[in-house]
Parts: sequence; structure tokens; C-alpha cells
Amino acid sequence: MDRRSLLAGALATGFSMKAMAQTQAPITIKLGVLNDRSGLYADLAGEGSVVAARLAVEDFQAAAKGINVQIISADHQNKPDVGANIARQWCDNEGVDAILDVPTSSVALAVNQIVREKNKIMIDSGAATSDLTGAQCSPNTIHWTYDTYALAQGTGGAMVKAGGDTWFFLTADYAFGHALERDTSAVVQKAGGRVLGAVRTPFPGTDFSSFLLQAQASKAKVIGLANAGGDTVNSIKQAAEFGITQGGQKLAGLLVFLTDVHSLGLQTAQGLVLTETFYWDLNDSTRAWSKRFGALRGGAMPTMVQAGVYAGTLHYLKAIAATKSREAAANMAWMKGNPTDDPLFGKNQVRQDGRFVCPAHLFEVKKPSESKGPWDYYKLISTLPGDQAFRPLNEGGCSLVRT
Repeated sequence: MDRRSLLAGALATGFSMKAMAQTQAPITIKLGVLNDRSGLYADLAGEGSVVAARLAVEDFQAAAKGINVQIISADHQNKPDVGANIARQWCDNEGVDAILDVPTSSVALAVNQIVREKNKIMIDSGAATSDLTGAQCSPNTIHWTYDTYALAQGTGGAMVKAGGDTWFFLTADYAFGHALERDTSAVVQKAGGRVLGAVRTPFPGTDFSSFLLQAQASKAKVIGLANAGGDTVNSIKQAAEFGITQGGQKLAGLLVFLTDVHSLGLQTAQGLVLTETFYWDLNDSTRAWSKRFGALRGGAMPTMVQAGVYAGTLHYLKAIAATKSREAAANMAWMKGNPTDDPLFGKNQVRQDGRFVCPAHLFEVKKPSESKGPWDYYKLISTLPGDQAFRPLNEGGCSLVRT
């Protein structure tokens, strides 16, 4: 072999090794957990969602797979302008690849626009509005965990079947409350029931007295609480003070979280019917993970929002490992093209419109005498398959859906 052949071989080997080194170089990604860390949704999301994201990174063994993950967090204060500004700053200046959680529908809809504009990703576990996968769907957003359509199908549908055919709504006056009232009204009316009226309540609120009195005066069989978190807790407590349920009317907590029941106590919350896609005590896998979570959270069990952050983060990390890229379109395509599989929700799918579809469970809050220990609050009534719980793909008006 002559000198030129040796030199050419050496150069080829050098280029090959360099290419291999570049291929195997670690990928650094940054995740931003954006939620309420100080207000009425802090317990159901807050720092618990950050813990959930960290557990996903740990369980995926990201570092061993050549993925360096940085997690940051911020408080959007339930204000769309604050949330949008943080999201913009993260995308423009801090290199955030994906924004997680984002409860409060008005904030989520604002951030939805930012990530689309900046070509980043949002995996939303905390917001409820079904518009995120409907009229305002985006190729950059996945909506995990639950939405107003599923809540309406679960809790609303169950209440009508049980004889609650006349409704009056207390509705939080922002995007989430409006969507929940709209979707539940549709379920009630489709089942032959009637909506007698509704009142819009300030968000956030503390005194619901006058609104509850209007609902009481309506004589509706069901008072639908189209609110969440601290607003729901205060509404239920004040309804008890007025003796509303003792008078024969039923309260429908259309979005009730485990932390709400914990705050209310079983004596007050017993008998509430609610819809969740995750409960810590559902099976061996949910119990095992929740105990790990609780050990990091002073014994508190996770909400479905925090569980959704875990599962969504895990699916995103799988996409990064498969595509070996931070590019949003490639990772969104992978996440929609491959089934989800995690210990909290099982095997499911992300649809074209960005909707994560999984079963939804109807629970009833236990009586104090039925509870066997801390956080043992729910008994399972029934389970809706995902294709029944969530809006059909062709009915949401999402521009991403190929007909």
C-alpha cells in the first residue's frame, strides 16, 4: 500500500470517528414547568408537578441514554399575560425546548400561541379547555390527562342518568369555566335534560354566597360547579353552610381533584361524584409510583395533573431518544406516531389533534367510615373507555385532522 492510500485511509477513519462522536454526543434539553405555585391551583399542580417531571427523568434513565435534562419552573400566577411573557422569555433567551403542565385554561391558550410561534413544544396536563384540541389546536401542543369534554361526559352524564335532569351552573368567569359549562350543557341537553340558568363568578373567588342563593332559588335538581381548586372547595363549603344538599339539590363538582377532597375532608366531601383519569390507589403500578412521589412531598399523594406531567415527560423523553434531535416537528411526529406506555395511565395514544386519549374513571368520595387511611378517598363506580370519554376526532374542528 502506498503513502497516498495510507493517508486516505487515515483521513477516512478520522472522519468516521468524528461522525460517530457527533452522533453519540449527549443531547441537552431544557424543560420548563409553568404553573400556579402560590395560588388556588398550587396544591394540585405547583411543586408537585416539578417533582413528577424529575421522577420521569430518573425513571427513563436519561443520562445513561445520553440525554442531559435541565428542569426549570416558574409561577404564572393564573394570569395569561404573565404566563405568555415567561414562555416567550424561556423560548427566546433560556433555550427551553418543552413547556409542561400549564394549568388555567386562559394561560394555556396564550402559551399555546407562543410555542407555535417559537416552534417549541407544550405538553399540557393542567388546563381543562377542550379548545386546545379543537378550534385552537396546534401542531406544537399535546393535551394530556383530561379536558372539559371528558369531565362533562363522565360527571355530567352520570348525574343525568341518576335523575338530575335540571341544572343550574356556577361558572368561573374565564376560558375554563365557559368551556366546562358549554360541554356539560351539551351532555345534559343531549340526554333530555334542561339547563335552567347559570351565573358567572369572579376568578379567583372567595365568597360564593349570592351565587349559591341564585342556584338554590332556581330549584334545579343539580347545581353544576364549573370551577376548580380553591373555588370548588369554597363553593362546596358554603353550600353546606346554606344546607343546599339537605334541601334536596345535588352538587356536581365538575372538576374535583384529590387535593380538593383532602382540603374539604370526607365529612364534607362524602358522596361527591367526580371524574378523573388517574387515582393513586387504582392499581399496583399507581400505588408504587405514588408512594415514591409522596415520600418527596411530605406524604401527599399525587393529583391527576401531576401524574400527567410525569407521563407526558416520559413520552417526550422517549421521542428525544428515538429522534436524537431537539427539533419540535420530529418529536411531535414521533409522539403522535407511537403509542404511549407508562405505569400510571398504561398503553394509550396521542391523536392527530394532540389529544392524549385514555380511560376516564367515575369515582364517588367515600364516607369517613369507609376510608381505611390517609388519602383513601375514592371508590370506583365505573370506567369510560377513552374513545367514549373524549370528543371524537372529527367533531372538534381541529385544522390538523386529516379527513
